[in-house]
Order: sequence, then structure tokens, then C-alpha cells
Amino acid sequence: MLNFYIVIKLNMSIKDWPADEQPREKLLARGSEALTDVELLAIFLRTGVAGKSAVDLARELLDQFGSLQALLDADQSMFCQGKGLGNAKFAQLQAVLEMAKRHFVEILQRGDALASPQVTRAYLSAQLRSYSYEVFACLFLDNQHRVILLEELFRGTIDSASIYPREVAKRALFHNAAAVIFAHNHPSGVKKPSQADIQITETLKQSLSLFDIKVLDHFIIGDGQPYSFAEHGLI
Repeated sequence: MLNFYIVIKLNMSIKDWPADEQPREKLLARGSEALTDVELLAIFLRTGVAGKSAVDLARELLDQFGSLQALLDADQSMFCQGKGLGNAKFAQLQAVLEMAKRHFVEILQRGDALASPQVTRAYLSAQLRSYSYEVFACLFLDNQHRVILLEELFRGTIDSASIYPREVAKRALFHNAAAVIFAHNHPSGVKKPSQADIQITETLKQSLSLFDIKVLDHFIIGDGQPYSFAEHGLI
């Protein structure tokens, strides 16, 4: 009976599926967090191709690229090689990604005290995830933990970046920051901190403490949710 249902469903248009299984209706009823990567991509695609629904096409594209993040990070040439994709979809995706970045910027810089770790993670991930080389950035905060600005301080190679505590301290003092949150990306996608990551974080923490500047966290941006030093007891 189950196999019969699956066969029937494969031959149905998405609009003929039960409402709670249609990606758009599921999102409206349960929120975007309830959707899988395939369902989210299907909503972005809107339509499929001959013989494939948007969900089928989305599943095929994720198999082709390897992950949703890999698809989102693909350059124009690579992206347009995907079935059902093209320059129009690439432009649409870039617009969506840029709107997401600006949305997080507005949330963090509107003057409210920093109160949402999830928003911080999403913002830092949006800013640093797509780099093909390591970037070390610092989120400067005032004494009420309101965001002053995010500044990229150092850039490096595909697997390392040189970080100078003196320069970090100079920038923190320049911005009159009372606290900071560090972030750097791992282009490999692996979020586990290296021993060098742990050592430089401790060195920065000690250096900034001389100026009564607190280090609240250090995030590593890779695949999935950013890694938090604070949550793992490393700060």
C-alpha cells in the first residue's frame, strides 16, 4: 500500500499533494525551520522541468552540488551548469543572499544590545562563509554590548591567516570598544578549532584584558552552524 502511494505521488503535481506536504504551504503553516534543504530549494526554484517537479529537481541539484551550501557558494559558471538553472536564477539567488546579509546588518546595528546568539551566528556566517581563503574578523561592541561594527582585520591563504594581537588591540581602542566577538572562516568547511586557533584566542583575550576589553566569543565559520568557543568552554 505504501509503495502504491509513492508511485501515485510521483505522478502528481506538487499542487496536488496533501497541503501539509507542499513546501510552500508547510512553510506558511510551520515556519521555514520545519523545511528540509530540498524543500527550501524547491520554493526558490518555484517550478521543475519536464518530467520533474520542483522538489525532484531540488533533490537532483543537491546531489549534483553535494550540499545546499555548495550550491549557494557556486560561482556563476558552476551554478549555471545545474539543470534548470541559468543566469536569471543566479541573479535571483545573489539578490536573496545580499538581502539576507543586509537584514542581519540592520538587526545588529540598529542600536539594540546584542541579545541573540543565533542572529550573531547567522550574520557572521553570511559575511564570511563564501570566502575561499581565511578571513579573521572582529565584531566590536560598546559597554552595553551594542554593535559598533564588524571589521575584517586579517586575510590569509586557504588554510591560515596571520593574526597580530597588537593590531587587534589598536582597532578595539580606535573604536572605543568595551567587548569583542572574533570570527574566522575555515574554507575547508571543518569547524573544529586547531591548536593554533585556541592559542591565538587565549593570547588575544589576555592582550585585550590589559585594556579592560572583554572577549565574549570566537566563532569558526564552516559547514553548518558556526562553532562557538564560549559554548565549548574555550573562553
